[in-house]
Amino acid sequence: MRRHPDWLKVRIGSGETFVKVKTLLRSSHLHTVCEAAKCPNIAECFGNGTAVFLILGDVCTRDCLYCHISHGEPLPLNKNEPQDIADSVKTLGLRYVVITSVTRDDLPDGGAGMFSETIQAIRNKNPKCSIEVLIPDFQGNIHAFQTLIKANPDVINHNIEVVQELFPLMRPQGDYHQSLSVLQSIKTLSPEMKTKSGLMVGFGETTEQIYSTLKDLQMVDVNFVTIGQYLQPTKNHAEIKKYYSPAEFEELKKFAISLGFDHVESGPLVRSSYHAMTALENKN
Repeated sequence: MRRHPDWLKVRIGSGETFVKVKTLLRSSHLHTVCEAAKCPNIAECFGNGTAVFLILGDVCTRDCLYCHISHGEPLPLNKNEPQDIADSVKTLGLRYVVITSVTRDDLPDGGAGMFSETIQAIRNKNPKCSIEVLIPDFQGNIHAFQTLIKANPDVINHNIEVVQELFPLMRPQGDYHQSLSVLQSIKTLSPEMKTKSGLMVGFGETTEQIYSTLKDLQMVDVNFVTIGQYLQPTKNHAEIKKYYSPAEFEELKKFAISLGFDHVESGPLVRSSYHAMTALENKN
């Protein structure tokens, strides 16, 4: 097994709040991307009483080369999922919640309706809780975007994930320009909506390719950006070509800030929902 640099070491989850969140998720039969995608910040986030809820099941219809979430034929939707998540958010007393999903190309609306129901359920039971959604591309379905915007989340995130040159290899069922179009369409439909995107590095991309991707995100008026180190979840996933140092991540952050983004999170352990509440608070 390849040994990670010392700056990528993370603490193992423990403590009363961490156990409380884990227990609640198991008893409610809810999924989190924190667990499904083996996020390195799970101890910190669970320990602080926060979690990124994964809706539409835990089986994705796409098979990206970097992603640890299971892929195949999904099970039918759990119609109680929105209420179960809203109840869990209230029990945990969350001030900020992130709702994401597997990609469901098998559904006519890609699952946008379930996103909307979940947002509304959380709002009804937790009116002071801010809500971010991290969405798939919905295959460019404009009606899905309209459904989502009507539900009025505080932030809409769609991750670009990798630089354009690596899209065909890493995201063969996706399209770089369609992902940019998702973010642009949301701004066109709702200019005041806060949008967000993120990318991973370490696949063998060049610095110029990273800069070009950041410029593309800035051109579609994205507000918040995250940049983090790719970590290979299993031997069957894409190999790590490079470990970026904390100093290199700081340089990427400086460049992104110079482009005019409202908030930038850049670091070895940064993931798309890391310090998500901070970005919104700083913007407001």
